[in-house]
Amino acid sequence: MARMDFAAMPWTTLVAYFAPVLAYLGVFYAWQQRRVARQQGLAQVQPPPAGAQVGASAVERVRGGPAAAAATLGVAATYGNSVQLGIPMAAALFGEVGLGLHLALISLHGLVVLTLLTVLAEVAIARSGAGQSLVGTVKTAVRSAVFHPVMLPILLGLAWNLTGLGLHPVVDALLLSLTAAVVPLCLFLIGTNLAQYGLRGRVRGALGLSVLKLLVLPAVVLLGAHFVFGVSGLSLSVLVMMAAAPVGSNALIFALRYRTHEAEATAAIVLSTVAFVFTSSLWVAVLALLGW
Repeated sequence: MARMDFAAMPWTTLVAYFAPVLAYLGVFYAWQQRRVARQQGLAQVQPPPAGAQVGASAVERVRGGPAAAAATLGVAATYGNSVQLGIPMAAALFGEVGLGLHLALISLHGLVVLTLLTVLAEVAIARSGAGQSLVGTVKTAVRSAVFHPVMLPILLGLAWNLTGLGLHPVVDALLLSLTAAVVPLCLFLIGTNLAQYGLRGRVRGALGLSVLKLLVLPAVVLLGAHFVFGVSGLSLSVLVMMAAAPVGSNALIFALRYRTHEAEATAAIVLSTVAFVFTSSLWVAVLALLGW
């Protein structure tokens, strides 16, 4: 965010990506919010038998209720691993030009998708506060959304970008060295949650999220970007492969923050990453068949 050059951004192509993504996310969020609310209502009316193991996603007390749960699932179904897997893939498939567009997408990916889902979740939490006025609810939601483990670095980077000061080489080198810890820490976090929750009873939900992320979202982007915005060729290929990336680790960060769907998010990250070996080849073949 601190390095992003707003003047050089390909805004038309970016809109062609984020418009169908946000439309897809809106439909998914509304559907999941109703589904989670129904599950929690049934769990309260029909408590499980004594000693029975119940999926955490169905009955746990979620911070923010169905809205926070739907936001967490929305991250899993929308926000892909566009850096660790996406950057090498874009560089290998599309060269320097395609990689430049991919990096432009990454620079707005968190700002657009994660900001929206964070606000939805935090507003729901603030509204659940007993006895709060409208002003108090707004203050609580804004404060929680800003001081959020995902949102705060995005907003700080954006604010620093607007100053025009750039990054000192020493600071830049220090931040670059810290990024080396990202992948092993994410893998450790995912492995810890797998050891805690396992995959039993979680595969169905994780497979559903994986199908949505790996197949449905890229199809929505392909159809929307091409037939609504007229994007084709290399640009369309970059957009589709960006959407086709597997579930990213931010899904688990959301799950842990709101204490909901931790097991499903972990399983979805693992299963979608394994399946990406095959689905990425499928989308490359489709794009090649279409002449893009």
